[in-house]
Amino acid sequence: MYNRNVYQDATKDKIAKITDFCEDYKAFLSKGKTERMCVNEIVKEAEKAGFVPAESKKTLAAGDKVYFVNKRKNVVLYRIGTRPLTDGLRILGAHLDSPRMDLKQNPLYEKEEFALWDTHYYGGIKKYQYVTVPLAAHGVICLKDGKTVEVHVGEDPTDPVLGITDLLIHLSGEMMQKKADKVIEGEKLDVIVGSMPLDGEEKDEVKANILRLFRERYGVEAEDFVSAEIEIVPAGPARDFGLDRSMVASYGQDDRVCAYTSLRALLDGEAPEYASCALFVDKEEIGSVGATGAQSLFFENTLLELLAKTGADDVLSQRRALERSYMLSSDVNAAIDPIYSGASDKGNCAKFNHGIVFEKYTGARGKSGASDANPEYIAKIRRVMDEAGVCFQTGELGAVDQGGGGTIAFISARYNMEVIDAGVPVLNMHSPMEITAKADVYETYLAYAAFLQGKM
Repeated sequence: MYNRNVYQDATKDKIAKITDFCEDYKAFLSKGKTERMCVNEIVKEAEKAGFVPAESKKTLAAGDKVYFVNKRKNVVLYRIGTRPLTDGLRILGAHLDSPRMDLKQNPLYEKEEFALWDTHYYGGIKKYQYVTVPLAAHGVICLKDGKTVEVHVGEDPTDPVLGITDLLIHLSGEMMQKKADKVIEGEKLDVIVGSMPLDGEEKDEVKANILRLFRERYGVEAEDFVSAEIEIVPAGPARDFGLDRSMVASYGQDDRVCAYTSLRALLDGEAPEYASCALFVDKEEIGSVGATGAQSLFFENTLLELLAKTGADDVLSQRRALERSYMLSSDVNAAIDPIYSGASDKGNCAKFNHGIVFEKYTGARGKSGASDANPEYIAKIRRVMDEAGVCFQTGELGAVDQGGGGTIAFISARYNMEVIDAGVPVLNMHSPMEITAKADVYETYLAYAAFLQGKM
């Protein structure tokens, strides 16, 4: 059902399903504030659904459900189908990372009798959006003896929150003359973590007190932050948005909304004809680089493992499996904002409550960096969506020359498989409070489920 409002003919039962699904989705968002936390939740849900670590299986047969975890920050789930892997897979690929601030390796310092953490922002953000909002800290500190300590501060109602200050309006005459990208400089995104001095110290008493707290609570010293990975993110749970409760407001919906809907589509589906795969990667917001990004060999390696366990242990079989696969690059799209509608081409950009968005190409300017899906593939997708009764629309990332962006689609397309971007439209993308429509979230789940089961 192309370009129709989901609520146009939605029954009470359908609306109840939308609401119930999004309650679970909000719980996932609230628990999954970082990639590591998301991986933990995905593995937990997968094991409930009967998935087991791939290394626990010597051979694989139709109906088997296995997963691989890579460095605690990316994970892939497979359901083995009745057809051989060399006939191709149905792949959903989402990313778990979101824009944020990361602590530098020597983060703690004292200034004007405050203790602060020095940060380096991650991904594309409007820096001014992150001041004067409650922030939380999540991550790990890895010690030389091999022990890993988890740090979580700011989410429990009894926890303190952290934050970045802003200059009061009364003293902001000079500041207000700056361009938006210079109002808050990257080196000013430092988080205040304390103001109480440690009794008996003669220098940096407030810093010493924070170190005391970390020593007592986590058993770590200042030097241990060199091997830490602590992310600063907006504090608080996902919540309903709007008087009609038709939307979800939360940090990290880009791209955890597509991650959750992909996960549920795979877990809830029936035994497939073609092998089904849900791939969850890291580092998309900074170019899909690194060992846990989509450009690493992790995904290829896991497929070789599967082929070896099904009796086809060679690179040619892997290449055939990839080339014959179909993929949805499960990533969000920009919705038309009623206040800033001029940034969008109204006839070709996504609307709230019109379902999943299929985006033929991303990129910037002249489609730079795009994958650009083939029309033959899009026709097949249209048929599958219509046969399943799924509401869908098409979209672009804003009007031409307004900006642009990319996804992991171009990386998967290197395997010569058919790929198209498909996900949920979002308002306030990359901000501390992103907004999605519940109807779009649920319809995306239905679309992913139909894709995994559909005949191409």
